[in-house]
Amino acid sequence: MQKKIVEFTNLLRKSGVRVSVAEAIDAFRALDELSLDDREIFRDAMRSAMVKRSDDIATYDQLFDLFWSGFYDNLRGAFEGMNDELAAQGIDLDQLMRMLQEQLESLEPGSLDLSDLARALLTADLSQLEKLIREAGEQAGIARIENLLQIGFFSRRMMERMNAEGAAQELRDLAARLRAQGLSDDQAEAIRGLADRLLEALRRSVRNFAERELQKQNYDYMERFRRETLTEKSFYHLTEDEIRQMREVVARLAQRIKNVLSIRRRRMQKGKLDLHTTLRRNMARGGVPFEVTFKHRKKDRPKLVILCDVSSSVANVSRFMLQFVYSLQEAFTRIRSFVFVSELGEVTQVFRDHDINDAIEKALDGGDVINVYTRSNFGQAFHGFWQNHLSAVDKRTTVLVLGDARNNYNDPRAWCLREVKNKAKNLVWLNPESPGAWGFGDSVMDRYLPACDVAEECRNLRQLAKVVDRLVL
Repeated sequence: MQKKIVEFTNLLRKSGVRVSVAEAIDAFRALDELSLDDREIFRDAMRSAMVKRSDDIATYDQLFDLFWSGFYDNLRGAFEGMNDELAAQGIDLDQLMRMLQEQLESLEPGSLDLSDLARALLTADLSQLEKLIREAGEQAGIARIENLLQIGFFSRRMMERMNAEGAAQELRDLAARLRAQGLSDDQAEAIRGLADRLLEALRRSVRNFAERELQKQNYDYMERFRRETLTEKSFYHLTEDEIRQMREVVARLAQRIKNVLSIRRRRMQKGKLDLHTTLRRNMARGGVPFEVTFKHRKKDRPKLVILCDVSSSVANVSRFMLQFVYSLQEAFTRIRSFVFVSELGEVTQVFRDHDINDAIEKALDGGDVINVYTRSNFGQAFHGFWQNHLSAVDKRTTVLVLGDARNNYNDPRAWCLREVKNKAKNLVWLNPESPGAWGFGDSVMDRYLPACDVAEECRNLRQLAKVVDRLVL
């Protein structure tokens, strides 16, 4: 058991969970105080000893299931599925196995020579099958699996190591031998069919084992791959489940930018080496830099004003942009947020009073701030901002507009946006549509472009992160 604990500890470390030597020793000590018969207590005890960050709990739980228990349950499911297939064809597997056992007992002692795999398949000994599959995996070098393309390769190697085809042929030969000793044609055919289905159930189980090993050995890689896939996927095509997953991805990206900001802030506090001044001040010492001089340059944090189109066509983009920016609040002196479809409404206080996700849902879906069920009118929204909130903009303010500029053929009132731009430090527009569609149909993006310092396509999280990087770094 201690060897398995060491292997599990190494797996956690490989997957990014920091487990110290002392914590691994605590896990060993916990084994002396608990019963291994209760899986839940065992899992919780190991987690208490090894996990110290709440962010690592989900990783630990999944790796625990992959390492300690899940494969046997899958193996049982594969063979129960085979039972269901036979039952659908009117074949009673239990009766068939009893009949087969009676026929085997009628054979002369020592006349039947079956391999371990054939016996395990014939008796549905799942524990023995699991042992044989794991041994074949070790012989095939399954620990070296690195990507999805290798699952088929290692599955075939494991089947070859177990000589699965040979075991299935042994069962077919057994059916033929029993047929020669008086077994009916129907019964012999049922046994041959059983051999084929046992082989298929074994093949599915071996492939599942390879997939689980890939997840186990490359958990961090798989998580990063899923996150990268989400960051590249268009906001327009996200499912409800992916929207929930995206919240975690947004938080991770925001934390990465926070870390970069923190490092940069520490460097700015220390200052940058002023080589020219240092050499001049140390001329009397022969140029030896006994007195080191640093340059200190203070970089003011910008103010940020967000104007977010929350019409149904861009709701997902607005949701993640607001979450992203509000996760980086310390990077800005002040953030004021406005949402609009036709009329404009401020949601700054909503974000102060509520949890970030609740506030976003309230701003986008609740209809408490503005009427979100009307038709888009950018001109009216910009005029409302110019008329009532222009004082919020000064030369330290970055104005960030998010919307598709689909104005339903209303007056765009581009002069309002130009007035805002003249007062602001810069004006950035993020449009979820491709630039090729700007200015076509009811799009008035071409009318707004002269008032923008930056106008970029933003249809996925990677593009959004790139723009926010530019704003805060």
